[in-house]
Formats: sequence, C-alpha cells, structure tokens
Amino acid sequence: MHALTKTSTAIAGTGLGTLAWASLVERHLYILRRFTVPVLAPGARPLRVLQVSDLHLVPRQERRIDWVRGLAALEPDFVVNTGDNCSDLHAVPSVLHAMEPLMDFPGAFVLGSNDYYAPMPKNPLKYVGLGQPHPKGPEMRTPNLPVQDLVDGFIGGGWTDLDNVRTTLEIAHQPVEFVGVNDPHIELDDYASVAGPAASDVAATVGVVHAPYVRVLDPMTADGAGLVLAGHTHGGQVCVPFYGALTTNCDLDNARAKGVSRWWPGASGHRDADGPDDAAWLHVSAGLGHNKYNPVRLACRPEATLLTLVAR
Repeated sequence: MHALTKTSTAIAGTGLGTLAWASLVERHLYILRRFTVPVLAPGARPLRVLQVSDLHLVPRQERRIDWVRGLAALEPDFVVNTGDNCSDLHAVPSVLHAMEPLMDFPGAFVLGSNDYYAPMPKNPLKYVGLGQPHPKGPEMRTPNLPVQDLVDGFIGGGWTDLDNVRTTLEIAHQPVEFVGVNDPHIELDDYASVAGPAASDVAATVGVVHAPYVRVLDPMTADGAGLVLAGHTHGGQVCVPFYGALTTNCDLDNARAKGVSRWWPGASGHRDADGPDDAAWLHVSAGLGHNKYNPVRLACRPEATLLTLVAR
C-alpha cells in the first residue's frame, strides 16, 4: 500500500507540474517560425509574408501585445492576419494597438468566430469528439463583439478585407492574387461567390481562410491557389510530446494541425497513388493565444510565422 501511495503521489505531482508548465510558462513562450515555400511564378523575386493568427487577446495581456508589436522589426513585404483576434468584449482597442506597427506594411485579413462572438466556457472533451458540437452562426448565444470596429480599424490601417473576396494586390512591385473566405467554423464561408480559375498574370494566387475545412481547401486549390494560409487549430493547443496534436477542431487531419504541408484537392489533401505530382502548399499557424477559459499550451508553443515565398 505504501508503494501504491508513493506511485499515486508521483503521478499526481507530475500532472500538477505539467499543468503548471502549460498554464504558467509555455503559453507565454512566443516563437517566430520561418518557412520557405516555392510557390511563385518562375523568375519572380522572393516575397516575405508575415502571418499572425489567433491572438485571442484580452486587454491585460501586455506581454503578448508587446511581442506582436515587436514583429514589425522583421519588415515583411506583406502581413496576413487569419482571424480570432479577440477573447474579451473589450479587446478590440488592444488588438488594434498590438497590430498598429504591422499596419505600416501592406496587409490583408479574414475574420474568425472570436472576432464576432465573445468566448464561452467550453467542455474540453468536445475538441476530441466527446463533447457536444460547437454551435454555429446564429445558434451562438454569446454577446456580439464590436466586429465592425475591428474591421474598420484594419481597413483604416491600410489592410484589405478578404472575407469572401477575390482581389489582386501589389506586393513589392509584384502582383499577387488573393482569394479569401469568411470563417467556415461558423458557416460564414461563401467560396462559390469568389470561385474561378487562378489568374495567369500574377506571381501567385494565395488563399486565406481562418478555419481550414476541407470544403474550402479543395475548391480553392482546385481553382489554382498555390498557397493557402489558415489558423484556427492552435496547433492542437494541448499536444502529446513526441506525438503531436489530438485534434484540429475541424475536419483537417491532425497531422496538419500546424506547419507547412502539401494539399491535393479532392482526396482530403492526400495524393492518390495514380494522382498528379503537383499540389498546393498549405500553412496552418498554431497561433498566439487561446480561449481565455482554457489558458494552457502544452508541447505547442504560441507562434507567428514568417514565410519566404520563392519561385517554383
């Protein structure tokens, strides 16, 4: 019995230590990831794109705000914000303060559910398929956030709203086509309204979406988007060390919870044995924050990403 008690105490101590690390330390260990993606047209000059996602900010989080503001020192050619900026009813001014230095550079954005709705306490089991489904769109009963203030602030800073929009923007004197959708996680996406073949006279066509659902990734890449940028997954947020994510909180497979991968449309992102060798690139950001009611990160540090796009 004495040995059993010692074992139980050791297990409990390990669990408490892990929780303390995840809630007090790792969620503040912000990191910049860097990837090089060969997606531009032959002969195009490299472009440096900074992606910021899932800030989930509350006004008191000065450390996160200061870290994001410091990203301006990278001097990117373009900034992409992939949504879920807020985790509090009063967060919008703090979000705009965090993004202010980044709005010195050209940029674009899409919205996520936590730009529309305040977060709520959630059953953690739902993330691995054991809880109740997440409510969608008008079924959500939390108070609306001042989303128009956020949109106006981004547009006033010079960024382009890509929510269900297709447009061509000039980045470092090179035309880049963007096609974006509003958040699929709450069923606001309308890819059909922006569908069509990728432009042939641009350096690249880039898709932008908050939650990387297959129903968006497939038609977007089938139309010719060579790169898709997404967030939402938090990289799994609570991962198993040396194994990875247990969930993406959408229908994207867990192996793509964060980082760069290839995407073949029509086969859940995987290439058939007899399929073509060409594929789009997909980058999913693990993001910088978390729902304020689940303030933990385990084996999944909060991040922003600097993508260097180079010629194929």
